[in-house]
Amino acid sequence: MHILVVTDQQAESLGGVQVAIRLQRRFLERLGHRVTIVAPELHRPGYATDSADREAYIDLPSRPITKDREYGVSWPGRRTDRAIAKRLAQLPPVDLVHIQGDFWGALIGLRAARGLGVPVVHTMHNNVHEGTRAVTRLAPAAFAGLRAWRRLCLGAVRGALPTTAGKPRATGAWRYLAELAAEAAVVAAPSAHFAATLRAQGVAEQVEVSANGVDDEAIAATLARQREPRSRPRLVWLGRMSQEKRILEFIEAIAESGIDADVALHGAGLLLPRVERRIAELGLADRVSIPGPVSYEEALFAMRNADALVQTSMGFETQGLTPFEAAALGTPTIFCDPNIADDVAVSPEWRAADGSVSALAAALRTAVAELTANPGLHVAEGAAERFLQSTRVRELVALYERALES
Repeated sequence: MHILVVTDQQAESLGGVQVAIRLQRRFLERLGHRVTIVAPELHRPGYATDSADREAYIDLPSRPITKDREYGVSWPGRRTDRAIAKRLAQLPPVDLVHIQGDFWGALIGLRAARGLGVPVVHTMHNNVHEGTRAVTRLAPAAFAGLRAWRRLCLGAVRGALPTTAGKPRATGAWRYLAELAAEAAVVAAPSAHFAATLRAQGVAEQVEVSANGVDDEAIAATLARQREPRSRPRLVWLGRMSQEKRILEFIEAIAESGIDADVALHGAGLLLPRVERRIAELGLADRVSIPGPVSYEEALFAMRNADALVQTSMGFETQGLTPFEAAALGTPTIFCDPNIADDVAVSPEWRAADGSVSALAAALRTAVAELTANPGLHVAEGAAERFLQSTRVRELVALYERALES
């Protein structure tokens, strides 16, 4: 097969979806398939891919939308259509389009599929409803704007929307996603809980689960590294320091719990100055450190080197890949989101009873007490296989085959 992957951001930029796409491409190519990735051109200073990688990318005309020039936007329209068509004319025929984006990538992907006359698999990675509400009070206006943008770029909805009493079930952001999903032969989500949410909100009648996998080789290489000695349990947190990740609530819970443990916060973001200030105000500098952003390899080792990962966001993540990576490395997780815990489904684990700081503090106390009493506590080795990309890629190919049959 020749799969055309269309996404919102260049696969070499930073982000969990981008990591997943790079892994999928590598493992699909090992099975003999061809993958071409369409995304906005990356404007990051010093960015370059080697000549072999260049063959796999169609970089679209774009404008940077962040100060660090890491992310860009491409306008869906004739200009991007021509850029894609010109490059594809030099390649073997495309069998299907796999959309892995929810904004301009989705619109560009649907235009490309229409032009090529091939089916669409659409993996919805983004909880547009919660994500938009987390960053603006004008979410309803933003949702209406998204639908208007879709209509401007694609025209009338092609396909049927899930209905109740003859009326579309989906509203707000979910209605926007439903209008995108109507054109897809297969709609997928990266977790069982987000697939259930999409069905319940009327986005699509049937949503398959196509979870992002973790890198087999990277996991093996990380497991070969020795953990560092420690005198007390070590906890690790990884992510973007933003409101929806609940990093400040985590700092408060550490203080309230009184745990005797080392806590490392890997990441950066808008809340970093507030995080640093609150750590100082609460007198936690002897327990909490901020190593900052690290490479993917070092992020994996941080989880391998920890006694437990702490997952703090709630109701926002569509998969939450770090607990899956931690489980593959044998590291258990302290969960705030029960949906992610149910998807990971390994033991040992610890869960906060609810979304309060006190509940997280109680979970931290329990976990640290058990880790102190049992220093070798870890996830069983046999649990890792189902998280690996080598397993996930077979599931992905099955979805492609179903789309082609339809």
